[in-house]
Amino acid sequence: MNRFVVGLAAGAVVFGLGSWGGSSKVEARTQYLKAFTATYEKVKEQATTVKCGVCHGEKGKNKKTVSAYGKSLKEALGKKNEKDMAAINAALAKVGAMECGDGKTYADLLKAGQLPPLAE
Repeated sequence: MNRFVVGLAAGAVVFGLGSWGGSSKVEARTQYLKAFTATYEKVKEQATTVKCGVCHGEKGKNKKTVSAYGKSLKEALGKKNEKDMAAINAALAKVGAMECGDGKTYADLLKAGQLPPLAE
């Protein structure tokens, strides 16, 4: 009986650790950054530094906070985790044509070497 209880407890610990370790899932979407930096060469260095922070808050660490640019890109993509580069490039072009303030489009801003306003 003692062996059974010890075995059961050990199994519960192993299961618990396995479940705990697997609950934090990161879904990197490098295809977005790759397409973004290929499209907007003048901000490549900045974008490579902030990575997901181009669209997400706290320099990319807070995925729940999204900038206006990121929200527009999400809408233009139409589906989560798009992998088709043609669709990603089309979404970037669509968002690039949108106004971001002061009568400028996102494309104007990016081609001038400035990232869109970051998420707060």
